[in-house]
Amino acid sequence: MASMRDIKRRKNSIQSTQQITKAMKLVATAKLQKAKDGAIRVRPYFHKMHDTISSILAASSNISHEFLDKRDGKNNTYIVITSNRGLAGGYNNNVCKLVLKHHEEDVLENADIIAIGKKGKDVFRRKGYEILKTYNDIIDKPSFSDASTIGKEVLKRFLNKEIDHVYIAYTAFESTLNQEAKIIKLLPLNPADFVLDKKSTDNLEQGINYEPGPEEVLSNIIPQYLSSIIFGALRESSASEHGARMTAMDSATNNASDMIDKLTLQYNRARQASITQELSEIVGGAEALK
Repeated sequence: MASMRDIKRRKNSIQSTQQITKAMKLVATAKLQKAKDGAIRVRPYFHKMHDTISSILAASSNISHEFLDKRDGKNNTYIVITSNRGLAGGYNNNVCKLVLKHHEEDVLENADIIAIGKKGKDVFRRKGYEILKTYNDIIDKPSFSDASTIGKEVLKRFLNKEIDHVYIAYTAFESTLNQEAKIIKLLPLNPADFVLDKKSTDNLEQGINYEPGPEEVLSNIIPQYLSSIIFGALRESSASEHGARMTAMDSATNNASDMIDKLTLQYNRARQASITQELSEIVGGAEALK
């Protein structure tokens, strides 16, 4: 059995750790509400952009566009959004595992990484992936200009045929306790993913004309659409990070309380055993003197 000094030292250490996890939980809780509101505000813009592209594709049959045409090349690029810090449960690991599994199952051979967040960059660098670009600072306060910068970088490489397929991996915020790692294909776009609902289809039958033409409109809309997806993914990931960290720190704080209770009981038992032993030695010494 450990000595009372060792038990007390361990108990004090856990209490200090508990104070840290409790403080981190409070900070994550405070940041979560703001990040959550930001993620929710972005969603309508994304849906509107999606519906706009859907209406163009539905109104223009057999449209051909460089952002829509399939490619036979074997160069993948993954935009991976993680955090700069750990202590967030499986938040970072889930995204990285999803990308690794997706690349393993994909028939395409080559894959490069655009890393947003230090944790993802470190993981894929250790795995031997080439890191094309790193954006470590934007994840804490994502802005649309940041998303637009990344979108332009991806579009430039895609149009120059340096890459053939582009994916974005992020964590979708569903609730404070539930976040889901996802992968979305950004380029080339799949027309099957852009389907109008019945109400929009009925409105479309009234006739829509595009000037100067649907191809030119798509050339201007799709870059905005890509930026909106990246921006939405950044906001969703930010909210998910704080939610995951809050949950992880809450669990760590509760586990620390359980360990402190057990150590307190263990300390009391050791103290009682020590007192009992001392009493026994006093009684034994008194008996020996008779």
